[in-house]
Amino acid sequence: MKQTEIYILSGFLGSGKTTLLKRLLEDERRLKRNVAVMMNELGKVSIDSDAVGDEDVALKELLGGCICCSIQEKLEAQLQGLLLNEKPDVIYIETTGAAHPVEVLDSILSPLFADRFIVKGIITTVDGFRWKDRRKLTPQLQQLVVEQVSHSALIIINKTSDLSEAEQAKISFEIQAINPVARCLFTNFSKVSMDLIRKLNVSHKTTEDRVNEKKALSLSTFVYQFQQPINHEKFEDFLKSLPDTVYRIKGYVKFGYSEKPYLFQFSYGMPVYMREEMNLPLNMVFIGEDIDWSEVSRHLNILEAQI
Repeated sequence: MKQTEIYILSGFLGSGKTTLLKRLLEDERRLKRNVAVMMNELGKVSIDSDAVGDEDVALKELLGGCICCSIQEKLEAQLQGLLLNEKPDVIYIETTGAAHPVEVLDSILSPLFADRFIVKGIITTVDGFRWKDRRKLTPQLQQLVVEQVSHSALIIINKTSDLSEAEQAKISFEIQAINPVARCLFTNFSKVSMDLIRKLNVSHKTTEDRVNEKKALSLSTFVYQFQQPINHEKFEDFLKSLPDTVYRIKGYVKFGYSEKPYLFQFSYGMPVYMREEMNLPLNMVFIGEDIDWSEVSRHLNILEAQI
């Protein structure tokens, strides 16, 4: 089954996301891959769609809300349409400046097709001057900027030429303290190595391919595919044993006493079950930070063997 790469472009307003997208699309033309772009705007009018400027690139615009909250259902329908109709090799998702990285991942990874994606990474662009003066922002916006940095696989700090060496060193120290795992690059106009971006990968392989997997670092995703029903009580015990850094779980699970699966969602330690009326793929999507997914997989395998 063909898997589609996904890159998430994150960052506050005016930090260089669209400029980075242009550079990525130029590289894709060189690679001659089938590309799709999803652009999310809070307003009802698209501002940056002209940046794509290529008839060979499938463009989907998500207007009037943020994909991590108010228009999740629209996002899922658009992604499913792209997979069915365009069959892209790669999808670039440019988020709004207000998007939270974990919420964006949660919105994208529907259990219906999460196994069709390879999430390559969250790339966050940072305006160096805005970061330096971030204390002037409201507390909510300060927290958002920090969250965007803390969950990134690659951090691009723009406007380097206007920053002194001392300012660059201070910014680097502050950002590395928040996210010591991500690569942090200083540049202008989002000029970064495409090879470095292509090497990103925060997705983890499906169950059957994960024999010698090492511990995951930073924010990552994992899709588990159930082969049979499991015991409900033991599944609850499994949930209680998970680290606090498992932020989201969602998917379909079938228990020994039920003919149809349940839609399961887990957030902030709270499980929610909703009975489905039809059989659906028993995929479960996990999002977490510094998690050994091979250990999680081992416990789920034990659960399936105990029914």
